[in-house]
Formats: sequence, C-alpha cells, structure tokens
Amino acid sequence: MTLADPNSERLAERLEEQERELARLREEVRAWREMVSHLAMREDSDFTSVSSREVDPVYTALDLRPDLVAALGLPGQYPYTRGIHPTGYRGKLWTMRQFAGFGTAADSNARFKFLLEHGQTGLSVAFDFPTLMGYDSDHPRAEGEVGKCGVAVSSLADMETLFDGIPLDRVSTSMTINGPAAMLFCFYVAAAEKQGIPLDLLRGTIQNDILKEYVAQHAWIYPVEPALKIIVDLFEWAAEHTPKWNTISISGYHIREAGATAVQELAFTLANGLCYIEHGVARGLSVDRFAPRLSFFWDVHNDFFEEVAKMRAARRIWARHLRERFGAEDPRSWKMRFHCQTAGVTLTAQQPLINITRVAYQAMAAAMGGAQSLHTNAFDETLALPTEDSARIALRTQQILAYETGIPNVSDPLGGSYYVEALTDQLEREVEALFAEIEVQGGVVAAIEQGWLQRQISESASRFQTEVESGQRQVVGVNSFSEGGESSVNILKVGDEAERVQRERMARLRTHRDGALVREQLDALKSAAVADQNIIPAMLDCARAYCTLFEIRHVLEEIYGYYREPVFF
Repeated sequence: MTLADPNSERLAERLEEQERELARLREEVRAWREMVSHLAMREDSDFTSVSSREVDPVYTALDLRPDLVAALGLPGQYPYTRGIHPTGYRGKLWTMRQFAGFGTAADSNARFKFLLEHGQTGLSVAFDFPTLMGYDSDHPRAEGEVGKCGVAVSSLADMETLFDGIPLDRVSTSMTINGPAAMLFCFYVAAAEKQGIPLDLLRGTIQNDILKEYVAQHAWIYPVEPALKIIVDLFEWAAEHTPKWNTISISGYHIREAGATAVQELAFTLANGLCYIEHGVARGLSVDRFAPRLSFFWDVHNDFFEEVAKMRAARRIWARHLRERFGAEDPRSWKMRFHCQTAGVTLTAQQPLINITRVAYQAMAAAMGGAQSLHTNAFDETLALPTEDSARIALRTQQILAYETGIPNVSDPLGGSYYVEALTDQLEREVEALFAEIEVQGGVVAAIEQGWLQRQISESASRFQTEVESGQRQVVGVNSFSEGGESSVNILKVGDEAERVQRERMARLRTHRDGALVREQLDALKSAAVADQNIIPAMLDCARAYCTLFEIRHVLEEIYGYYREPVFF
C-alpha cells in the first residue's frame, strides 16, 4: 500500500481550481464581448495603435503567457524584462542628456555650459551636416550648411574648443555621428589626452551605427563591409583602452523617424545589433569582450503603452539571443542599456506649444520603460534648433518627471498589467517573425543591399501618411482641433557667421600645424588600411597631428571606396 503525497494532492487541487477559474473567466469574457458588440461605439477612432495594430477592448488573465513569472524575472535579473538594475531609479536616475549643438564649437560650448548649469547630467552632441558626412567646414560641399543643424567639428582643434572647461572625466558625452564616427571618436580621445585625463576614465557613447544609415538616414561614406570593418576595429581598440566607453549606440530612433512601425523599429534595430555581434565574433573577439559596451537608442512615439511594451520586449529579446545564440556568459553582455529620445517626427509646426504635452507623455513612457538616459525634444524643434528657453522647458519636463511624479519609486510600474504583458509578448513574437524574414533575404547586409528593409519602412510610412491625410489617424492641431495658420514663436536663427569663422579657423590650422607630420600620419593610416590592420591607432595619430576630418575620410576612401545606393523604388 502506497501513501499519497499530500503536496502532490494539494498541487493537483490548485491546478484544477485554476482551470475552473479560467473556464469561468472565458465564459465571462465571451458573454461580455457579446454584450459589448451591441453597444454604440465612438466613430472618431478605429481603436488601433499608432502602428496600426488592432487593440482589444479589454485584456485579462487569459492573455497572459503560462510562463509569465519566468518571462518577467525581477529587476536586475535575467531576462531583464523588468529592467537591468535591481534598484531601478532608486539607485540612480536616468541621465538627462539633452541633444545640443549649433554654429561653431565655441557657440556650442556655451550652450553645453548653460545646460549643465541648469541641471543636465550628461552631454549629447549634435553635429552639422558637413561633419556628419565627413567634410571639413571649408570644403566646397559644406557651403551654406556650416553650423546650421549642429556644431561644426573639422579637427582636434574644434573638439578642444567644444569641450573647453568641461572635465571629460566627470561628464559623460554622447556623440550622434555614424559615417565618420571613428574619426570624431579619435578627436575626442585626443582632446581628453590634452586635458590630461586617463582614457580609462572616459564615459560616453559614440553612435557609430552605420547599418541604420543605409536603411534610414543616409549619412554614409564607405560601402557596407569596409564600414563594418572600421566599427569592429573600434570595438577591439576601445575594449582595451576605453573600457567605460560605449562603442556603438544601435539606433532604432532614425528607423522609426523614417516611418517604421514600433515592431519594425524593434526588429530591424535588434537585427542590426546582432549583425554587429556576428562581425565582432567573426573577427575572433570574445563576445563578452565587446558586447557589454554596446548600447541602444530608441524612439519614444505617441502610443504610450506600445512604447513601454517595446522597451520591455527589447531587453528580453536581446538577453535571450546573447545568452542562447552567442553563448555570452557575462551578464553584462545580456543587459540592454539604452538611451531614449522623444519622437521628433510627432512634433507639429501648427500650435507648436502643444508639443510640450506630447513630449511629456513620451518622456513618461521612456521612464516607465526603464531608459538609462533620455532626451526630451524642445517644442520648437520642428521649426529650428531649440532656443535657450525651449531647451530649459524640455529639461524641466524631465526634472518634473524625476522628482514630482513618483514614477522612479518603483521598478517597472506597469509590470503585471494584462495589457502591457500581452503587448510585450505580441511584440516579441512579431519581432521573431521579422527576424525570420530577414534571414530569408540572406541576413541584414543582403536585406540592405537588396533594398528590402528600405521598402518595408517606406510602405509603413506611406500607410501612416495616408491615414493622417484621410482623417483616419488624428493629429491634434493638424487634421483635428486646428485653428488655422501657424502660431508665432521665437526661434533660434543660425546665420552665416559660423561658416566665416570656421573657414578662418581652418586656414590658421593649416598654416600653423606640422605639415610634414600630417603627411606622415596620413600615409601611415593608408598603409594600415591597405594591410587590413586595425586602423584606430593610426587614425588617432592623425587626430593628434591635427589632420582634418576630410583628410582622414579621403585617405580611407581611396582604399575602401564610396557607397552609392542602388535604385530600389
């Protein structure tokens, strides 16, 4: 005779009771849906998300996955759905990192100091278009664009001025640049050396995400494979010399701004990140040597719950792929750290002051989603670069969120919400489906070269615009609640003075630097590229010798060539 295990009996009873409760809930939901189907509904909405995803009228325990506890974990524990830090914002608030830069390096240096004095806790550099494309301020193709959409940086001399009086060992810096990212990074490292700062103390991020440039933003220089080679060179060099520096910020922001849906932003960005991992491993680097310094950059759009779920799903997907697919053993490799920026594409020129409200809600979604740093757009950024007043309001928005709302008190405050958990799972499934489609194309690089990724985004952007123009998708102040005309606000105007000053600075630089040393270092860089060596040491020597941005670009272009996008449409 065998005695029954009382624990097994109790477990069986609990499971039976749970199944009975779920059966009752299924019947209740069925009856509720039948009742609701006969009720009148508003006609001014189709009740879809910003990404045109259908949203159910109610979510219940029936929408939760059976393994929810394991899929969530706790804050600071794998799979990091609820955040990468055990203490959340109780341990450290997100970094308030306002994007800034205009005119000359001296102009932007003054703005940086203004923001730091008003409570900003990290710097984020916006470069002008010539710099983004690797052109010096006195290059013919830079004419009329110097300092207009960001700061002009053409050499170490400009970088020294940009951070004059700002201690680079105590302030973390983010630099949004991609095609010539390694060159600007070398200027920054050389500027830190001039300040006498040990390189292992440098903290910050270089965006350096060339794949999304081919997909969305189009600020490239070299063809895909040579560009990826330079990025892996930087992974390798920085792992040894600047261990606190994030060597890439894999950016969904520009993919979303180009018209992608939330799931496309998530899938295409994560696929790019995994492509960078593959190239690093192919070089022979241990994944745990460089993966901990990879970071991400997400757009925060208008659909509050979709954005929170997107960030939660992103952490879980990244952790699983790094651990299970790439065999990463260091938990730091599993943890997705990310910066967020409120969605510039949602800002309207009509009634621009209401952009303050849009930005506040988007910033709240970033905090609820667990961002490590955040930029809040100024209300006038759809018209021009921010004024000091609008930049101050954008920063104060973050400070109110941090110190008055109570949101930082709890990690993952929406965790356990039927809707948010169901949406997190749905996004995860849809991302994995898009991963499979990318693999059918031959992987990320092939999907870019064939234009497949670009077409997916274009189709989503076209669909959204059609919805707005038809009135199906309401945009307050544009196609609903409009007042006619545009509100008048004071905007920052950047004249042509910056270009004149920069040309004079460039002329003095070329006159006073050591011309023989410049030629020697540029020749050494060319030799390193021809020999397929890691080019970062030679590029850093060029920076130290005051070689200019375009001089470095041009030498490498002779070896690697220039990317010309095929016609896809």
